[in-house]
Amino acid sequence: MKYSEDVANKLNSLLEKNYDSEKGYQMAAENVKNPQLKEFFNQRAKERYDFGHELKSEIKSFGQEPDKGTSLKGDIHRGWMDIKTSLSSDNEEAVLEEAIRGEKAAVEEYNEVLKSEEIPSSTGNVLMKQRNSITDALNKVKSLEQWKD
Repeated sequence: MKYSEDVANKLNSLLEKNYDSEKGYQMAAENVKNPQLKEFFNQRAKERYDFGHELKSEIKSFGQEPDKGTSLKGDIHRGWMDIKTSLSSDNEEAVLEEAIRGEKAAVEEYNEVLKSEEIPSSTGNVLMKQRNSITDALNKVKSLEQWKD
């Protein structure tokens, strides 16, 4: 596999995860009544949309085509989240727990790609900025969950 294809594949994997996160956050915003949580989830969905555009630009800079949709795993996760929140007596708590789980996974995925020696520093800077923003969101979600207790 050529260098540019390998890097683009790694970036496409992150792009797919951002599509999944965007859809997940949109769903979360629809499943909560608390206006603060709704706003937080809508902001995260917009952020992931923006991350997707940044990743698409990076992928195109390697002469490759960006992926166009969510992953099957993400679709299944959202389906599970729907079921879990509909059965839960505390919708907001269940949604926050799923957001924490998803953000932890996203940080791990970004860290894994950032470890790759073939990622150029300019692309690494974009990925670090996104990862740091996801880490900030994770900390915010954790604080929101503690506030609920």
